[in-house]
Amino acid sequence: MTTNMPHLYIKGLRLKERLDKNQYYAQIPAIKNLKPLTFKSSLTFFVGENGSGKSTLLEAMAVHFGFNPEGGSLNFNFFTKETHSNLFEHLTLVKGVTRPKDGFFLRAESFYNVATELEKVADVQMLQRSYGGASLHDQSHGESFLNLVNHRFWGEGLYLLDEPEAALSPQRQLALMVKIKELMDGGSQFIIATHSPILLAMPGADILSFDKGAISEIQYEETEHFQVTEMVVTRRKTLF
Repeated sequence: MTTNMPHLYIKGLRLKERLDKNQYYAQIPAIKNLKPLTFKSSLTFFVGENGSGKSTLLEAMAVHFGFNPEGGSLNFNFFTKETHSNLFEHLTLVKGVTRPKDGFFLRAESFYNVATELEKVADVQMLQRSYGGASLHDQSHGESFLNLVNHRFWGEGLYLLDEPEAALSPQRQLALMVKIKELMDGGSQFIIATHSPILLAMPGADILSFDKGAISEIQYEETEHFQVTEMVVTRRKTLF
């Protein structure tokens, strides 16, 4: 970001050893060729085509930091099916000088499982305070997703989000952007894997592309997400 002192709870990462060639992630070019990464902004986006490795790396970072592989806060300890890779064992995270006071790993594909776990452990007061006043299963997908961010993300935290736009309309993506900015101003760091050209438009964010066989920083206008969206909007009458 363009602030003088971004809040960085994760300042960088690197591979600490060679990858096991028998693991699927070792065949993903961006992971296989992973060089040390440095995070300079309190908002970093991972972008790339499906299968480019962005969600795989985000998951490995989350698990290495102590989050549950399926999502949740640092005190979540459940699993419905153990499908995460062991890439986290090969990573070294360069952490900031202060620990986050809060944190959450939020992924669209396992959000149902997180909501189910909350059904088991949350009392009425917790639902009211942290999850919008009702079971997440009693809300629409988009409502529950945004209520979780609005009520449970308490600030001064590390928040890792995997394709949050999957649950959100364009208008609610804008609402999420407002909340992200508010939390960043209050001392939070976000690392987000996304396909959304709306979220990527947040000013000052660092964007890391997983395409072309390596991870590299690019500008918003260089993303395929922006270019395809611009083409559709400006040429929609002549596309086909």
